[in-house]
Amino acid sequence: MSSKDWLEKDFYAVLGVGKSASSDEIKKVYRKLARESHPDHNPGDPQAEERFKAVSEAYHVLSDERKRREYDEMRSLFGSGAFRRNARAGGQPGPGGYPFDVSDLFGNAGQAGGAGDRRFGGAGFSDLFSSIFSGGGAAAPGARGPARGRDVEAEVALDFNDAVRGVTLPLTLRAPGVCDTCHGDGAKPGTQPRACPQCHGAGVVTRNQGSFSFSEPCRECQGVGTVVEEKCPECLGTGGVTKTRTLNVRFPAGVADGQRIRLAGRGEPGERGGLAGDLYVLVKVRGDDLFGRSGDDLTLTVPITFAEAALGTDLRLPTMDGAVTLRVPPGTPSGRILRARGKGVVRRDGQQGDLLVTVEVMVPSQLSPEAREALEMFAKQSPAAAREHLDARVRRVS
Repeated sequence: MSSKDWLEKDFYAVLGVGKSASSDEIKKVYRKLARESHPDHNPGDPQAEERFKAVSEAYHVLSDERKRREYDEMRSLFGSGAFRRNARAGGQPGPGGYPFDVSDLFGNAGQAGGAGDRRFGGAGFSDLFSSIFSGGGAAAPGARGPARGRDVEAEVALDFNDAVRGVTLPLTLRAPGVCDTCHGDGAKPGTQPRACPQCHGAGVVTRNQGSFSFSEPCRECQGVGTVVEEKCPECLGTGGVTKTRTLNVRFPAGVADGQRIRLAGRGEPGERGGLAGDLYVLVKVRGDDLFGRSGDDLTLTVPITFAEAALGTDLRLPTMDGAVTLRVPPGTPSGRILRARGKGVVRRDGQQGDLLVTVEVMVPSQLSPEAREALEMFAKQSPAAAREHLDARVRRVS
Protein backbone atom coordinates (compact mmCIF):
# COMPACT_ATOMS: atom_id res chain seq x y z
CA MET A 1 0.00 0.00 0.00
CA SER A 2 1.60 3.28 -1.09
CA SER A 3 1.49 6.53 0.87
CA LYS A 4 -0.59 8.00 -1.96
CA ASP A 5 -3.26 5.36 -1.34
CA TRP A 6 -3.29 6.06 2.39
CA LEU A 7 -3.49 9.80 1.87
CA GLU A 8 -6.48 9.59 -0.47
CA LYS A 9 -8.55 7.47 1.89
CA ASP A 10 -10.80 8.84 4.60
CA PHE A 11 -10.60 6.15 7.26
CA TYR A 12 -13.17 7.92 9.43
CA ALA A 13 -15.69 7.70 6.60
CA VAL A 14 -14.88 4.02 6.05
CA LEU A 15 -15.82 3.25 9.66
CA GLY A 16 -18.64 5.79 9.71
CA VAL A 17 -17.34 7.73 12.74
CA GLY A 18 -16.41 11.35 13.33
CA LYS A 19 -12.87 12.60 13.76
CA SER A 20 -13.52 13.11 17.46
CA ALA A 21 -14.59 9.48 18.00
CA SER A 22 -13.04 7.82 21.05
CA SER A 23 -10.91 4.69 20.88
CA ASP A 24 -13.70 2.65 22.46
CA GLU A 25 -16.21 3.93 19.90
CA ILE A 26 -13.87 3.09 17.02
CA LYS A 27 -13.28 -0.39 18.41
CA LYS A 28 -17.02 -1.01 18.86
CA VAL A 29 -17.87 0.13 15.32
CA TYR A 30 -15.01 -1.87 13.83
CA ARG A 31 -16.08 -5.10 15.53
CA LYS A 32 -19.62 -4.66 14.24
CA LEU A 33 -18.56 -3.91 10.65
CA ALA A 34 -15.90 -6.66 10.61
CA ARG A 35 -18.44 -9.20 11.86
CA GLU A 36 -20.99 -8.18 9.19
CA SER A 37 -18.51 -8.23 6.29
CA HIS A 38 -16.27 -11.15 7.30
CA PRO A 39 -15.69 -13.58 4.38
CA ASP A 40 -16.76 -16.53 6.52
CA HIS A 41 -20.22 -14.97 6.88
CA ASN A 42 -20.41 -13.94 3.22
CA PRO A 43 -19.06 -16.87 1.18
CA GLY A 44 -18.57 -16.07 -2.47
CA ASP A 45 -19.27 -12.33 -2.03
CA PRO A 46 -16.26 -10.32 -3.34
CA GLN A 47 -17.83 -6.99 -2.33
CA ALA A 48 -18.09 -8.12 1.30
CA GLU A 49 -14.46 -9.27 1.19
CA GLU A 50 -13.31 -5.87 -0.12
CA ARG A 51 -15.41 -4.14 2.54
CA PHE A 52 -13.79 -6.31 5.21
CA LYS A 53 -10.32 -5.36 3.96
CA ALA A 54 -11.17 -1.64 3.91
CA VAL A 55 -12.59 -1.74 7.44
CA SER A 56 -9.56 -3.63 8.74
CA GLU A 57 -7.21 -1.18 7.04
CA ALA A 58 -8.98 1.81 8.58
CA TYR A 59 -8.96 0.25 12.04
CA HIS A 60 -5.25 -0.59 11.72
CA VAL A 61 -4.49 3.15 11.59
CA LEU A 62 -7.20 4.70 13.78
CA SER A 63 -6.79 2.20 16.63
CA ASP A 64 -3.14 3.14 17.07
CA GLU A 65 -2.79 6.46 18.91
CA ARG A 66 0.51 7.41 17.23
CA LYS A 67 -0.60 6.42 13.73
CA ARG A 68 -3.92 8.17 14.14
CA ARG A 69 -2.25 11.39 15.30
CA GLU A 70 0.25 11.41 12.43
CA TYR A 71 -2.47 10.45 9.92
CA ASP A 72 -4.60 13.39 11.10
CA GLU A 73 -1.61 15.75 10.94
CA MET A 74 -0.68 14.63 7.44
CA ARG A 75 -4.20 15.05 6.04
CA SER A 76 -4.52 18.39 7.80
CA LEU A 77 -1.21 19.51 6.33
CA PHE A 78 -2.20 18.66 2.76
CA GLY A 79 -5.78 19.80 3.18
CA SER A 80 -4.68 23.23 4.44
CA GLY A 81 -2.99 23.97 1.12
CA ALA A 82 0.54 23.86 2.47
CA PHE A 83 1.54 22.16 -0.80
CA ARG A 84 -0.07 24.04 -3.68
CA ARG A 85 2.75 24.20 -6.23
CA ASN A 86 1.11 21.47 -8.29
CA ALA A 87 -2.47 22.74 -7.83
CA ARG A 88 -4.99 21.33 -10.25
CA ALA A 89 -6.09 23.53 -13.13
CA GLY A 90 -9.14 25.62 -12.36
CA GLY A 91 -8.81 25.03 -8.64
CA GLN A 92 -10.77 21.78 -8.86
CA PRO A 93 -10.11 19.43 -5.95
CA GLY A 94 -8.21 16.26 -6.70
CA PRO A 95 -8.64 12.76 -5.20
CA GLY A 96 -9.35 12.91 -1.50
CA GLY A 97 -10.72 16.46 -1.78
CA TYR A 98 -7.32 18.18 -1.79
CA PRO A 99 -6.61 21.36 -3.83
CA PHE A 100 -4.05 19.44 -5.91
CA ASP A 101 -3.61 16.07 -7.55
CA VAL A 102 -2.17 13.83 -4.85
CA SER A 103 -0.39 11.80 -7.51
CA ASP A 104 1.80 14.87 -8.18
CA LEU A 105 3.45 14.28 -4.81
CA PHE A 106 4.45 10.68 -5.43
CA GLY A 107 6.75 8.95 -7.87
CA ASN A 108 7.80 12.06 -9.86
CA ALA A 109 11.56 11.82 -9.51
CA GLY A 110 13.22 12.52 -12.83
CA GLN A 111 9.95 13.60 -14.50
CA ALA A 112 8.70 16.99 -15.52
CA GLY A 113 7.07 18.67 -12.58
CA GLY A 114 9.00 16.49 -10.16
CA ALA A 115 11.12 19.24 -8.67
CA GLY A 116 9.70 18.49 -5.27
CA ASP A 117 11.35 15.04 -5.38
CA ARG A 118 14.68 16.33 -6.65
CA ARG A 119 14.67 19.01 -3.99
CA PHE A 120 14.91 16.26 -1.35
CA GLY A 121 17.73 14.34 -2.99
CA GLY A 122 15.46 12.18 -5.16
CA ALA A 123 13.22 11.09 -2.26
CA GLY A 124 9.50 11.47 -2.86
CA PHE A 125 6.90 12.50 -0.33
CA SER A 126 6.04 8.82 -0.09
CA ASP A 127 9.43 8.30 1.60
CA LEU A 128 8.79 11.15 4.04
CA PHE A 129 5.40 9.98 5.23
CA SER A 130 5.27 6.20 4.84
CA SER A 131 6.80 5.74 8.30
CA ILE A 132 3.38 6.61 9.67
CA PHE A 133 2.11 3.26 8.44
CA SER A 134 5.21 1.11 8.97
CA GLY A 135 4.30 -0.09 12.47
CA GLY A 136 6.74 2.08 14.43
CA GLY A 137 9.31 4.81 14.13
CA ALA A 138 12.18 2.35 13.72
CA ALA A 139 10.53 0.54 10.82
CA ALA A 140 11.40 2.88 8.00
CA PRO A 141 9.83 2.63 4.54
CA GLY A 142 10.94 -0.47 2.73
CA ALA A 143 12.60 -2.01 5.78
CA ARG A 144 12.16 -5.75 5.55
CA GLY A 145 11.11 -6.60 9.06
CA PRO A 146 8.80 -9.49 10.02
CA ALA A 147 6.18 -10.03 7.32
CA ARG A 148 2.97 -12.03 7.53
CA GLY A 149 2.83 -15.04 5.25
CA ARG A 150 0.39 -15.12 2.34
CA ASP A 151 -2.98 -16.80 2.58
CA VAL A 152 -3.36 -20.09 0.73
CA GLU A 153 -6.48 -21.41 -0.99
CA ALA A 154 -7.35 -25.04 -1.68
CA GLU A 155 -10.42 -26.90 -2.94
CA VAL A 156 -11.86 -30.16 -1.62
CA ALA A 157 -14.72 -32.29 -3.00
CA LEU A 158 -16.84 -34.01 -0.33
CA ASP A 159 -19.37 -36.79 -0.65
CA PHE A 160 -22.92 -35.72 0.18
CA ASN A 161 -23.02 -37.99 3.21
CA ASP A 162 -19.72 -36.62 4.58
CA ALA A 163 -20.89 -33.04 4.16
CA VAL A 164 -24.07 -33.75 6.14
CA ARG A 165 -22.43 -35.78 8.89
CA GLY A 166 -19.04 -34.03 9.07
CA VAL A 167 -15.68 -35.62 8.33
CA THR A 168 -11.93 -35.23 8.86
CA LEU A 169 -9.83 -35.63 5.73
CA PRO A 170 -6.11 -35.32 4.94
CA LEU A 171 -5.29 -32.37 2.69
CA THR A 172 -1.95 -32.34 0.84
CA LEU A 173 -0.51 -28.95 -0.12
CA ARG A 174 2.57 -27.79 -1.96
CA ALA A 175 3.59 -24.33 -0.80
CA PRO A 176 6.64 -22.34 0.27
CA GLY A 177 8.00 -23.24 3.69
CA VAL A 178 11.02 -22.65 5.91
CA CYS A 179 14.18 -24.47 4.82
CA ASP A 180 14.92 -27.31 7.25
CA THR A 181 18.65 -27.18 6.52
CA CYS A 182 19.29 -23.57 7.55
CA HIS A 183 16.05 -23.05 9.54
CA GLY A 184 15.24 -20.01 7.47
CA ASP A 185 18.34 -17.84 7.91
CA GLY A 186 19.80 -18.73 4.49
CA ALA A 187 23.28 -19.54 5.82
CA LYS A 188 25.25 -22.74 5.28
CA PRO A 189 25.07 -25.10 8.31
CA GLY A 190 27.87 -24.23 10.73
CA THR A 191 27.85 -20.56 9.72
CA GLN A 192 25.71 -17.59 10.72
CA PRO A 193 24.52 -14.49 8.88
CA ARG A 194 26.37 -11.41 10.08
CA ALA A 195 25.09 -7.91 10.67
CA CYS A 196 25.18 -5.78 7.57
CA PRO A 197 28.23 -3.49 7.72
CA GLN A 198 26.35 -0.75 5.85
CA CYS A 199 23.22 -0.40 8.04
CA HIS A 200 24.62 -2.19 11.13
CA GLY A 201 21.68 -4.57 11.19
CA ALA A 202 18.92 -1.95 10.97
CA GLY A 203 17.91 -2.82 7.40
CA VAL A 204 17.60 0.88 6.55
CA VAL A 205 19.89 3.83 6.16
CA THR A 206 18.97 7.41 7.05
CA ARG A 207 19.90 10.37 4.93
CA ASN A 208 19.70 14.04 5.85
CA GLN A 209 18.72 16.67 3.30
CA GLY A 210 18.52 20.15 4.70
CA SER A 211 15.89 20.25 7.42
CA PHE A 212 14.47 16.90 6.34
CA SER A 213 15.65 13.37 7.01
CA PHE A 214 14.35 10.24 5.41
CA SER A 215 15.10 6.54 5.43
CA GLU A 216 15.40 4.01 2.66
CA PRO A 217 16.13 0.26 2.48
CA CYS A 218 19.77 -0.64 2.76
CA ARG A 219 21.06 -1.60 -0.68
CA GLU A 220 23.80 -3.77 0.77
CA CYS A 221 21.47 -6.23 2.51
CA GLN A 222 18.24 -5.43 0.60
CA GLY A 223 16.60 -4.32 3.83
CA VAL A 224 17.08 -7.61 5.71
CA GLY A 225 19.69 -6.29 8.12
CA THR A 226 22.03 -9.27 7.66
CA VAL A 227 24.26 -10.60 4.92
CA VAL A 228 24.99 -14.26 4.17
CA GLU A 229 28.57 -15.00 3.17
CA GLU A 230 28.17 -18.78 2.75
CA LYS A 231 24.75 -19.63 1.36
CA CYS A 232 22.74 -22.70 2.34
CA PRO A 233 23.10 -25.36 -0.39
CA GLU A 234 19.45 -26.38 -0.04
CA CYS A 235 17.70 -23.02 -0.45
CA LEU A 236 20.61 -21.10 -2.01
CA GLY A 237 20.42 -18.45 0.67
CA THR A 238 16.73 -17.63 0.38
CA GLY A 239 15.73 -19.35 3.64
CA GLY A 240 12.70 -20.98 2.02
CA VAL A 241 11.87 -24.02 -0.11
CA THR A 242 8.73 -25.48 -1.64
CA LYS A 243 7.38 -28.17 0.64
CA THR A 244 4.72 -30.83 0.49
CA ARG A 245 2.74 -31.01 3.70
CA THR A 246 -0.36 -32.89 4.78
CA LEU A 247 -2.96 -31.41 7.12
CA ASN A 248 -5.90 -33.17 8.74
CA VAL A 249 -8.82 -30.83 8.10
CA ARG A 250 -12.06 -31.13 10.04
CA PHE A 251 -15.18 -30.32 8.02
CA PRO A 252 -18.09 -29.71 10.41
CA ALA A 253 -21.44 -31.45 10.05
CA GLY A 254 -23.69 -29.53 7.69
CA VAL A 255 -20.94 -27.87 5.65
CA ALA A 256 -22.51 -26.54 2.45
CA ASP A 257 -21.45 -26.54 -1.18
CA GLY A 258 -19.45 -23.37 -1.90
CA GLN A 259 -18.60 -22.72 1.76
CA ARG A 260 -15.06 -21.62 2.65
CA ILE A 261 -13.40 -23.11 5.73
CA ARG A 262 -10.73 -20.88 7.32
CA LEU A 263 -7.79 -22.45 9.12
CA ALA A 264 -5.90 -19.68 10.90
CA GLY A 265 -2.12 -19.84 10.68
CA ARG A 266 -2.07 -22.78 8.24
CA GLY A 267 -1.10 -20.75 5.17
CA GLU A 268 2.39 -19.78 4.05
CA PRO A 269 4.87 -19.18 6.89
CA GLY A 270 5.79 -15.58 7.64
CA GLU A 271 9.10 -14.06 6.71
CA ARG A 272 11.73 -13.22 9.32
CA GLY A 273 9.59 -14.39 12.20
CA GLY A 274 6.30 -12.97 10.95
CA LEU A 275 2.94 -14.67 11.49
CA ALA A 276 1.85 -17.38 9.10
CA GLY A 277 -1.00 -16.70 6.70
CA ASP A 278 -4.34 -18.51 6.74
CA LEU A 279 -5.57 -21.47 4.74
CA TYR A 280 -8.97 -21.17 3.05
CA VAL A 281 -10.53 -24.42 1.87
CA LEU A 282 -13.36 -24.15 -0.69
CA VAL A 283 -15.86 -26.99 -0.28
CA LYS A 284 -17.50 -28.65 -3.27
CA VAL A 285 -20.21 -31.19 -2.36
CA ARG A 286 -20.98 -34.03 -4.76
CA GLY A 287 -24.63 -34.75 -5.48
CA ASP A 288 -26.50 -37.72 -3.99
CA ASP A 289 -28.62 -40.12 -6.04
CA LEU A 290 -31.41 -40.02 -3.47
CA PHE A 291 -31.36 -36.90 -1.30
CA GLY A 292 -31.23 -33.23 -2.14
CA ARG A 293 -30.64 -30.27 0.15
CA SER A 294 -32.37 -26.96 0.78
CA GLY A 295 -30.53 -25.00 3.47
CA ASP A 296 -30.64 -27.13 6.61
CA ASP A 297 -33.40 -29.38 5.24
CA LEU A 298 -32.94 -32.57 3.25
CA THR A 299 -35.31 -33.23 0.35
CA LEU A 300 -36.65 -36.50 -1.02
CA THR A 301 -39.16 -37.30 -3.79
CA VAL A 302 -41.33 -40.41 -3.32
CA PRO A 303 -43.69 -41.94 -5.92
CA ILE A 304 -47.06 -43.26 -4.71
CA THR A 305 -49.99 -44.90 -6.49
CA PHE A 306 -53.35 -43.29 -7.06
CA ALA A 307 -54.91 -45.71 -4.58
CA GLU A 308 -52.32 -44.76 -1.91
CA ALA A 309 -52.99 -41.08 -2.51
CA ALA A 310 -56.78 -41.54 -2.35
CA LEU A 311 -56.95 -43.97 0.57
CA GLY A 312 -53.83 -42.90 2.48
CA THR A 313 -50.85 -45.05 3.40
CA ASP A 314 -47.77 -45.34 5.61
CA LEU A 315 -44.40 -44.92 3.92
CA ARG A 316 -41.21 -46.42 5.33
CA LEU A 317 -38.44 -44.04 4.21
CA PRO A 318 -34.66 -43.85 4.62
CA THR A 319 -32.95 -40.90 6.32
CA MET A 320 -29.28 -40.04 6.86
CA ASP A 321 -29.34 -41.81 10.23
CA GLY A 322 -31.84 -44.68 9.95
CA ALA A 323 -35.41 -45.03 8.74
CA VAL A 324 -38.65 -43.25 9.53
CA THR A 325 -42.36 -43.99 8.98
CA LEU A 326 -44.33 -41.15 7.39
CA ARG A 327 -48.12 -41.06 7.18
CA VAL A 328 -49.72 -40.05 3.86
CA PRO A 329 -53.22 -38.76 4.67
CA PRO A 330 -56.18 -39.88 2.51
CA GLY A 331 -56.82 -37.56 -0.42
CA THR A 332 -53.20 -36.38 -0.71
CA PRO A 333 -52.64 -34.61 -4.06
CA SER A 334 -49.57 -35.08 -6.19
CA GLY A 335 -46.80 -32.60 -5.29
CA ARG A 336 -47.73 -32.22 -1.62
CA ILE A 337 -44.72 -31.89 0.72
CA LEU A 338 -44.72 -33.92 3.93
CA ARG A 339 -42.30 -33.16 6.76
CA ALA A 340 -40.27 -35.50 8.97
CA ARG A 341 -39.00 -33.21 11.71
CA GLY A 342 -35.42 -33.41 12.95
CA LYS A 343 -34.24 -35.66 10.12
CA GLY A 344 -32.30 -33.03 8.19
CA VAL A 345 -28.88 -31.36 8.46
CA VAL A 346 -27.26 -30.47 11.77
CA ARG A 347 -27.24 -26.71 12.39
CA ARG A 348 -24.52 -24.73 14.14
CA ASP A 349 -26.58 -24.65 17.33
CA GLY A 350 -26.76 -28.46 17.39
CA GLN A 351 -30.39 -28.63 16.24
CA GLN A 352 -31.37 -30.44 13.05
CA GLY A 353 -33.35 -29.40 10.03
CA ASP A 354 -36.17 -31.50 8.60
CA LEU A 355 -36.63 -34.08 5.86
CA LEU A 356 -39.04 -32.67 3.25
CA VAL A 357 -40.78 -35.45 1.31
CA THR A 358 -42.54 -34.58 -1.95
CA VAL A 359 -45.09 -37.21 -3.03
CA GLU A 360 -45.71 -37.77 -6.73
CA VAL A 361 -48.82 -39.70 -7.81
CA MET A 362 -47.76 -42.09 -10.54
CA VAL A 363 -50.13 -42.75 -13.45
CA PRO A 364 -49.63 -46.21 -15.01
CA SER A 365 -48.94 -46.19 -18.73
CA GLN A 366 -50.48 -49.63 -19.23
CA LEU A 367 -53.45 -51.38 -17.58
CA SER A 368 -54.55 -54.98 -17.54
CA PRO A 369 -58.12 -55.66 -18.76
CA GLU A 370 -59.22 -56.28 -15.18
CA ALA A 371 -57.65 -53.05 -13.95
CA ARG A 372 -59.19 -51.07 -16.79
CA GLU A 373 -62.65 -52.48 -16.06
CA ALA A 374 -62.29 -51.68 -12.36
CA LEU A 375 -61.08 -48.16 -13.15
CA GLU A 376 -63.98 -47.50 -15.52
CA MET A 377 -66.42 -48.58 -12.81
CA PHE A 378 -64.62 -46.33 -10.35
CA ALA A 379 -64.87 -43.41 -12.78
CA LYS A 380 -68.65 -43.85 -13.13
CA GLN A 381 -69.09 -43.73 -9.37
CA SER A 382 -66.64 -40.87 -8.70
CA PRO A 383 -67.70 -37.20 -8.64
CA ALA A 384 -66.62 -35.14 -11.63
CA ALA A 385 -63.59 -32.85 -11.37
CA ALA A 386 -64.43 -29.25 -10.48
CA ARG A 387 -64.04 -27.65 -13.92
CA GLU A 388 -67.14 -25.45 -13.98
CA HIS A 389 -65.09 -22.23 -14.23
CA LEU A 390 -63.32 -23.60 -17.29
CA ASP A 391 -66.55 -24.77 -18.92
CA ALA A 392 -68.05 -21.30 -18.44
CA ARG A 393 -65.10 -19.65 -20.22
CA VAL A 394 -65.35 -22.17 -23.08
CA ARG A 395 -69.00 -21.29 -23.60
CA ARG A 396 -68.19 -17.59 -23.76
CA VAL A 397 -65.45 -17.95 -26.37
CA SER A 398 -67.24 -20.55 -28.52
